[in-house]
Amino acid sequence: MYVVFEGIDGVGKSTQIKLVAKKNPNTIITKEPGGSEFGKFAREILLKNQLNLSTRAEMLLFLADRAEHAKKVILPNQDKLILSDRSFISGVAYAKANDENLNFDELLFLNKFALDNTLPDKIIFFKTNKNLLLKRLSNRGTSDNIEKRGAQYLLNVQEIMDEFLQSLNIDVLKINADEKIDEIHTKIVNFLNL
Repeated sequence: MYVVFEGIDGVGKSTQIKLVAKKNPNTIITKEPGGSEFGKFAREILLKNQLNLSTRAEMLLFLADRAEHAKKVILPNQDKLILSDRSFISGVAYAKANDENLNFDELLFLNKFALDNTLPDKIIFFKTNKNLLLKRLSNRGTSDNIEKRGAQYLLNVQEIMDEFLQSLNIDVLKINADEKIDEIHTKIVNFLNL
């Protein structure tokens, strides 16, 4: 089963992925960008370098990473539980936040192409509020290029994710990131039938 954990930075995706994986041997833990060898380079360019890429160049780099990730990580491991920190949902939301003229249909087409039509079986979507977001980001210390765009930008991305998820025919569990870790974990385990 291919499960995607979605949401903006600081909402608790990584914590919950570790908890689910701990109880399920043979789990594949991955992320976008950076889940493949190529993805490690793409992640460095996207999140650390000061290249000031154009919106479309950034989007295409994410798509290249997504294609490589699908080919090298997702497709070969479909007999296992795959837990991915982010996916095409983030890709669509960040692209649309950067260029509101892009539409969901075009972005979905491009992402399906990159993914060889391999969409997740289930999506767990974490939502947060501004106060919690600011608190968690300040606790992390250094910011990457996307976090530096600010809390309001990230909250806008979150709303775009939510809107896009409603247009997909995929099971989605929405999580309030402000809930207790063990309560969130119980909801996730029940949703995934683990």
